[in-house]
Amino acid sequence: MPSKIMAIAAHPGDALFTMGASVAQHIHNGGGGVFVSLSLGEKGAPKNIPVAEYGAMQRTATEKAAKMLGAEAVLLTYPDAEIPLNDQIVFVVCDLIREHKPAIIVTHWSGSWHKDHQNCHMIVRDAVFYAGLGTIARALPPHNPGKTFYADNWEDATNFQPDTYLDITPVCEKWLEACDLYPMWRGQTGFFRYNDYYHSLAVMRGCLSGFKYAVALMTDPNQRLYKVRSLG
Repeated sequence: MPSKIMAIAAHPGDALFTMGASVAQHIHNGGGGVFVSLSLGEKGAPKNIPVAEYGAMQRTATEKAAKMLGAEAVLLTYPDAEIPLNDQIVFVVCDLIREHKPAIIVTHWSGSWHKDHQNCHMIVRDAVFYAGLGTIARALPPHNPGKTFYADNWEDATNFQPDTYLDITPVCEKWLEACDLYPMWRGQTGFFRYNDYYHSLAVMRGCLSGFKYAVALMTDPNQRLYKVRSLG
């Protein structure tokens, strides 16, 4: 049975811009994919769009983008800029992991100046632990994803040390089209040039890895353990 990848982000833009290419590549190779956003990112609204309306726009864009890439989308509605860090939200994510049974999770690195991103990192860390612990009784049986990767996000750059380069050449154009569904990607909601940055980053990472386009990922330190009987 083909494996599934789950991207868990604080905001819809983070999920698609920094994790979307990895999800698209996994689906291209025959697997499944699901995007989980803890909030709608509604408080990133420009001055001319009400917060609630912008949140609805984010939901619509995410659902369309996920469908374009062949993935599922789960949008939670914790308040943007105020995503909590407690067991209630951890168990919500735990239950999603048990429901979708991903083999791979991609999420935020902890070295971020953004509070929501920091909290998302810790929520996923604890949710993965709870999801795989059979002695924690929930509606669904336990599931251990196995692998966790951290995405290359301009807001999470402190001590981010990429060690995995993923060839996204076959899906790059489709991923860019999916990202273009978001006004933020097109520069309509703020100062940061997301399109230029992440498109150029895919080119740069491709140059470093020998692919046309690539994304860089950081493995969880707990995965960097090799048990061998010989170095030869």
